[in-house]
Amino acid sequence: MADIHLIGVPLDLGGGRRGVDMGPSAVRIAGIADRLTALGHHVLDRGDIVTPTPETREEGDPKKKYVHDIQSVCDALYERALASHLEHAFPIVIGGDHSLGAGSVAATAAFARRQGQPIGLLWVDAHADMNTPATTVSGNVHGMPLAALLGEDPRELALVGGYEPKVLPQHTVLVGIRNLDEREKEEVRAAGVHVFTMKDIDRQGVAAVMEQAIAIASAGTAGIHVSFDLDVCDPAVAPGVGTPVRGGLDYREAHMVMEMLADARRVMALDLVEVNPVLDVQNTTAVLAAELAASALGQKIL
Repeated sequence: MADIHLIGVPLDLGGGRRGVDMGPSAVRIAGIADRLTALGHHVLDRGDIVTPTPETREEGDPKKKYVHDIQSVCDALYERALASHLEHAFPIVIGGDHSLGAGSVAATAAFARRQGQPIGLLWVDAHADMNTPATTVSGNVHGMPLAALLGEDPRELALVGGYEPKVLPQHTVLVGIRNLDEREKEEVRAAGVHVFTMKDIDRQGVAAVMEQAIAIASAGTAGIHVSFDLDVCDPAVAPGVGTPVRGGLDYREAHMVMEMLADARRVMALDLVEVNPVLDVQNTTAVLAAELAASALGQKIL
């Protein structure tokens, strides 16, 4: 069984709606550590990355709001998550908004890089998060981390860890996409990443899509970093997210994603992001996040 390190990132600078800074606490209250311990894993809670609040900072460039503060948080997360990898632990990063992915994925990539290998990235999200300061409508940086991981702007996030790119397009798979900005669509097409939309899931079924996604992200890589935004799920099962989009994964589909990842035994790290207790109903979304972590770490139906 694995040693698991929980890392909280109460980052609330990247989005337009407040409350995700309470996400790590909500997921802990939902019993994530107990669920994983019950599976036989040794769980160590490494605490939270110190994160400033918007009230204490200047917004800065309206095309990449709070980017320098977000970079500082991602730098700290990079160091802590890389330390977990070097201790041969499995980091689970709990957010907080998805801009934290610039730090968590960078750490996994740096660990694999020391072995001379790239990583695969599975970005499970309603959104592609591939906007740049040049294409963004809102200026919210939580819509930009995947662009940065691929070596695009914003440069502040692209250079977290001191190198770029963190992932290559041929090893990057987006699953559950259903809401893209118009200019972002052009960026996604041009990037050459692999995309499975909700239409693909509807037509093929989630199992067939995940078989393909895992194969793509595994081919020629050290393993897979999974960055899971709870807004990939339908708001009926995950109401507590800042940017809900109807028509997402249902409860069983979300668990199937994680169960197939567990079966593949290729996952190196996991992000669970965008849990917003302010918008939630009786901690439903945080409980789902904790349940999904257990499925990703080997909880069996039978």
